[in-house]
Amino acid sequence: MRELAEALEFQLLKHDRVVFAERLLPSLDDWQRELLESNPKRALLACARQVGKSTVCAIVALHRALYFPGSLVLAVSPTLRQSAELTSKVNAFYRGLGKPVPAETERKLSLELSNGSRIITLPGDADNVRGFSAPSLVLLDEAAFVPDEMYFALKPMMSVSSGALYLLSSPHGRAGAFYEEWENGGDAWERYRITAAECPRISEEYLASEKAALPWWIFQQEYMAEFTETQDSLFRYEDVMKSIRSDVTPLFPEDA
Repeated sequence: MRELAEALEFQLLKHDRVVFAERLLPSLDDWQRELLESNPKRALLACARQVGKSTVCAIVALHRALYFPGSLVLAVSPTLRQSAELTSKVNAFYRGLGKPVPAETERKLSLELSNGSRIITLPGDADNVRGFSAPSLVLLDEAAFVPDEMYFALKPMMSVSSGALYLLSSPHGRAGAFYEEWENGGDAWERYRITAAECPRISEEYLASEKAALPWWIFQQEYMAEFTETQDSLFRYEDVMKSIRSDVTPLFPEDA
């Protein structure tokens, strides 16, 4: 009887990712709950450090693998260490649920289930992903720090599977694919900007001390999730944009 009740509960969680996450975390932040409820096809997460972006995406990855048999989930990070950290979170959540779907293999960088689903984490090298096809979910962790070539190598994979794509990162300057999608990607993306001040686990006192100690652009980038100029920028982005005018006659018209 107990096994039947557990099986029924497991099936019910397929349709409620919030309750699924609540089985794994002591509490959910508002933005995490919103993301899980929305279940977007394309998501951009510009987040301060330590606000739980990798944690909630590990939950999204595990839910996909458990409840949609045959799913390929790719999680890409800039380095091998970061990739292993993401897999560690996935595996910890999997064990926390009691391994409801048996595992074929549990490795440092992958989890393969008996239902045919795979979660594979990779370091940020474009050559690492070209052998995979038709993923149902791609997570690009610390996307602002992954070479653009990796992002451009990932996108063609989505053409057949129409899988979900999440880019999550703290900002890193006003250049690169992550910034361009945030600014110019249009309505195809659901955007989340989460500051450290919105995280209940980060105290106001700590933020005040960091703001006093750090250069302004580092604080705004790391804790306020803003796309700021890097230290070596000669001009501020706002000043450059203000200098651009559309009422100037070009020296060499196109039809000349």
